[in-house]
Amino acid sequence: MFKSFIEEYRGNDLGVLIENEPLAKHTTFRVGGPARIFVVPNAKESLIQTISLVKKYHLNYKVIGRGSNLLPSDHLFDGVIIKCDKGLDHIEINENYVTVGAGVSTILLANRVSKQNLSGLEFISGVPGSVGGAIYMNAGAYNKEIKDVLVKVLILDDKGELNWVSPDELNFGYRTSIMQMNRHWTIVEAVLELEQGVYEEIVELMKMRKIRRIESQPTNLPSAGSTFRNPLPHYSWQLIEEAGLRGVRIGGAEVSKKHCNFVVNVGDATAQDIYDLIQHVQNVVFEKSGIELHPEVEMFNW
Repeated sequence: MFKSFIEEYRGNDLGVLIENEPLAKHTTFRVGGPARIFVVPNAKESLIQTISLVKKYHLNYKVIGRGSNLLPSDHLFDGVIIKCDKGLDHIEINENYVTVGAGVSTILLANRVSKQNLSGLEFISGVPGSVGGAIYMNAGAYNKEIKDVLVKVLILDDKGELNWVSPDELNFGYRTSIMQMNRHWTIVEAVLELEQGVYEEIVELMKMRKIRRIESQPTNLPSAGSTFRNPLPHYSWQLIEEAGLRGVRIGGAEVSKKHCNFVVNVGDATAQDIYDLIQHVQNVVFEKSGIELHPEVEMFNW
C-alpha cells in the first residue's frame, strides 16, 4: 500500500515526498522518530488529493504545521505525515480582511500585516507556529486569542468535503477547539478581520513584547512553549515552582530554570525524556497541591 501511495503521489506531482524522515527535524522540541512517509503538498488542491490518497490506501496519517506544539514518540510513525507549509503559504490582504493559508508562520503573518498598518496580531507576533496550529489550539497571549480575529475557517472534513465554518461552530475555549475532537478534519485556510493602526505603534508593541519574551522565557533552548495550560485561577508555573521542580531533569529534558512552565531540551533529550518529565511534573504537582495539570503539548504515536 505504501508503494502504491508513493507512486501515485509522485505521479500526480503533488509535492515533496521523503521516506523515513526524522520528525526531530520538524518539531521545535527537536525530538521525534522517523515518519515512514513525509510529504509537503505543493498547493491546496494537492493537500486535498493527498488526504484522499491516504484514505484510498487505508494508511495512518497525521497533518502537522510547524511542529511548535508537538511531541511525537521516538518510534517509527508507520504512516504518512502531511506537513502544511509551502503549498499553503498564501496571504491575501483586502482592506481589513486577510485570507491566509494554514501553513503560514504566525510570526511572518504578524509582520506582514503590520506593514499594511493592520493591528490585531501583535499578541501572536512572537509565538512560533502556523496559522492552522494556532486555530487548532486557539493560541493566545496577553489576554487575546486567535478566535478574537477570526471571521471564518475553511475545513476539509473527514468526508473529503470543504466547508467554511464560523468561530462559533469551532467551540473555542481556553487552548481548545472542536478540531481537537475531530482529528481527521484539516484546517486549509482562514479569513481574519484586523483593525487599522499606525505602523510605528504596531512595530513598537511587537518589539516590546519580543523583548519581554526573551527576558522571561528560555527562547535559546528547544521547547514547545508553555508546557501546561493554566488551571485558572492558578498558574502552572507557580504550582511547579511551589512543588520544588524548577531545574529538575530527566535525561536531556529539564524544567526550565528561567520559566518553569517550560520543559526544554538541553541538548540531547529524547522524546521519552520529555514525556517522562511531563508526567513527573504532573504527578508531583498533584501530590503537593491536589491540582491536575493538563499539557498544552499534543503527544502522538505513543
